[in-house]
Order: sequence, then structure tokens, then C-alpha cells
Amino acid sequence: MRYEMMLPHQIRTAIDQRWPVVLPLGVLEYHGEHLAVGLDTLVVVRSLEQLEKEMPLVILPPFYYGAGSYAVEAPAGKGTVHVDSSELLPLARGLFRSLLRIGFRNVHAVIHHQSENFLAGMPTDLAFKLAARQATFEFLEKQRGEGWWGDNKMAAYYAEHATGDNPFNWVRIHPLMDQTIIEGYDFDHAGVGETSLLLALDPAGVDMSKLSTERWYLASAGKATRQHGQRAVEMILRRLRGIFGPPVTTPDPP
Repeated sequence: MRYEMMLPHQIRTAIDQRWPVVLPLGVLEYHGEHLAVGLDTLVVVRSLEQLEKEMPLVILPPFYYGAGSYAVEAPAGKGTVHVDSSELLPLARGLFRSLLRIGFRNVHAVIHHQSENFLAGMPTDLAFKLAARQATFEFLEKQRGEGWWGDNKMAAYYAEHATGDNPFNWVRIHPLMDQTIIEGYDFDHAGVGETSLLLALDPAGVDMSKLSTERWYLASAGKATRQHGQRAVEMILRRLRGIFGPPVTTPDPP
């Protein structure tokens, strides 16, 4: 369900049943002459749209304006948009703060851009990870007061973690492809892996007649097929099902 199309009673249902509320997070970046500049975000959006057919899911309006960087190509005539992570941080913090105030407790952001370095972090995901923590700490302090964690009411804090009741899981950031998927698929930039992935998820964003292999990272793109990309889609959907799981209906702790 698209958040912008939801009525208030539907929002309240999503809150009560703890539906996953998911932000497709990405960039606008040059991916060769044959691929749409929105690829990194589009593959997240299209994956979530497929998953939406199977389970209750709230899809937030996609955020395309991450830190694309100019490492691949200079922006002139190429289309890359770069917003520095220092500017992303306050925006992301404000977004997560607002979602928590609405009542959502099962918020996720999914990113594909530069996610081969997800454990160490790259500018966009690091900004949103930090924002998630800052917004959660701020919300908890306002909701429960200073010293909330040290209060005797929190004596079961670590035990509750074992049952999944962890306020620091209210907002989580995930790569579209984890290390297991990367090890089993061609993870690249605009080569056979990403070209195949977009062919499988949104072929309107691919024009193979425009392919130029003058850059090293494009050399394998001519081998791309929709069938190859569908392998990655199946692995992605399997993983996201495991992350989002069935809706959780446990009420908030006091």
C-alpha cells in the first residue's frame, strides 16, 4: 500500500498490526548510456511492489536524492545528483522522528547504492543509520523522560531483546542485497548484474541499443538477460520476506 494514498483509518490499522513501513532509499546516478539514472532506487521500489502483493506492506514515497558521488563520472550531461551526507542527516532524522510520532514501530529503509560496503557503511546509508538512532533516542527521552533506560521498569530490557521487543529495531536500514546474495550473483555497477536486474524488474529503464563499453565497468553488460536478473530478484524477495515477516501486534512497552 502506498503511504501517500492511505486514508487515516488504514494508517491506524498499519500501526495497530505493525505492518512494515518501508522507505526505498537511493540515488540518481550515471549507469552508462543504456540504463536509467534512477536504477539504484528503482530496483528497490520494484522489488517492494512485488512483495506488496504477498503481505501487508506500507511503501513510503521513494527517496532518490542520496549521496550519489561523482566517483563514476562527472555530472555534466551524465545526470548524477549528489547531496552530501551532512545534508541528508537532518532530513532523515526529521523523517524518522515524524514516523515514530505517527505511531509506526516497524520502519525500514532499503538501499542498493554502494551496498557492497554496507557493514562498514557509505555516506547515504551511514547518514540514515545515524538518523535512525538519533531519532529513536530523542523519541524515547521525550516519551519516557530522562533516565528512562536506568529506571527499574526497564529491568527486563535485555530479556525483551531475546523476544524481539527492542526499541532500537523500530527503525532499521537494510541493503537490498546482503553478502550471501552478492556472493551468488554478479554484483557490479551497470554491468551484467545491474543490467540484468533492471531488465527483470523494470525493462523500461534499459535500452541496450545505447550500450557503450568504453568504460571498464560496462564491459560485461552485453551479456545481461532478464532471466539472469530474475535469479537475483528471487533471492532478494526471499530475504525481504525474512526481514519483514508476519505483522507484529505486540503493544508498545510503557
